[in-house]
Amino acid sequence: MIELTKLNGNIFTLNSLYIEQIQAFPDTTITLTNGKKLVVKETEIEVVKKVEQFYQKIGLTSIVAKNNQSNDGG
Repeated sequence: MIELTKLNGNIFTLNSLYIEQIQAFPDTTITLTNGKKLVVKETEIEVVKKVEQFYQKIGLTSIVAKNNQSNDGG
């Protein structure tokens, strides 16, 4: 889960596993897997960093790294 800020200043927590894409229009717009769009104050880079930190915290990055090594023949 990551903490983000809506444009009106309200803080909310998002399960980042449901993020499909992040774009800057210039406001950062997050599209979820269900098609819902959220606009946040954080930059695209800030959101990506928060997602990466969350994945590291739950141990998902090591699983992804192992799968990539297996697919590369390593």
